[in-house]
Amino acid sequence: MKVFGSTSKKVLLSFGALGVAAGIASLGTFATFTSTTSASQTVASGTVTIALGSTGAATNRLTVNASNLVPGDTVQRAFDLSNTGSENLASIALTTTASPTSLLDSDATSGLQMVIDKCALPWVETGVSPAFTYTCVPGASSVIASRGVIGSGLTMAGLGALTSGGSDHLRVTLTLPSATNNTFQGLTSTISYSFLGTQRAGTNQ
Repeated sequence: MKVFGSTSKKVLLSFGALGVAAGIASLGTFATFTSTTSASQTVASGTVTIALGSTGAATNRLTVNASNLVPGDTVQRAFDLSNTGSENLASIALTTTASPTSLLDSDATSGLQMVIDKCALPWVETGVSPAFTYTCVPGASSVIASRGVIGSGLTMAGLGALTSGGSDHLRVTLTLPSATNNTFQGLTSTISYSFLGTQRAGTNQ
């Protein structure tokens, strides 16, 4: 009987110890200090956009065809180029291609020669379509010097359109050289003009 009583007492003491341990664990779970803070930030990307003037208007005559050229003839077409994006540009380059193609464009010496000039004010257009001519007051400056009509990534110097909101009044002149020979008779080329604006260098914002 004494032994039995002694065992019961030990069992009760063991249960009491477990209760104390559970209480301590409970205090550790719910007595945690915390603190939070937060912030938000809006980030938006810019836009790089260049645009030509209205097709067919005096601000974009690049789609007006020319025919029956002979050596010594010139073709003048005015067009505006604008930066309508939100960002300044590092450069604007011109690539010209031909399809269909012929000696008129593929012969860089005897074929069509191209010059692009700019005017501070809109070009003064005279003549009857398609035989337009243009004058600039007070005077024009060169954007691309005389060269064969076909080229890739030709840098267009000194453009106002490099700046967001800026624009330029430009004129392309194509000339069939006076020394062009009889092998150029009856040929056709379709010249396409593609302008590429490249974003400014990345910086801290």
